[in-house]
Amino acid sequence: MVYSPDPKTVNKHDLRTVGAQMEEAGVDWPAVIMSILKEKKTDIIGTYKIHEGDTGSPEVQVALLTEKINQLTEHLKLHKHDNHSRRGLLIMVGKRRRLLGYLAATDIARYRELVGRLGIRSRI
Repeated sequence: MVYSPDPKTVNKHDLRTVGAQMEEAGVDWPAVIMSILKEKKTDIIGTYKIHEGDTGSPEVQVALLTEKINQLTEHLKLHKHDNHSRRGLLIMVGKRRRLLGYLAATDIARYRELVGRLGIRSRI
């Protein structure tokens, strides 16, 4: 089923409304809407935080970047010629790689645990 919102009933800036309608249509809407919703981001932070109030640890940053990378990869499968998004993807992959390198250099056990939890390939 093809998703086509009714422009009279949908506020294009209300992601929850658009997301609900896309789910009813059977569309994987997080892949279509490339930003991470606040609820999803809060859930990721809660899963990977080290202590209460932690939002900036390497684990949290890498987990958020991995989610964005996965969404952008799905977007690029549909839009093969979107070179601007491809550049953003490469920048995110480089940033995640640097954060993982920092984590491996400072605490290899935390690095191995994070790589295992996220299911990404390890360079070490």
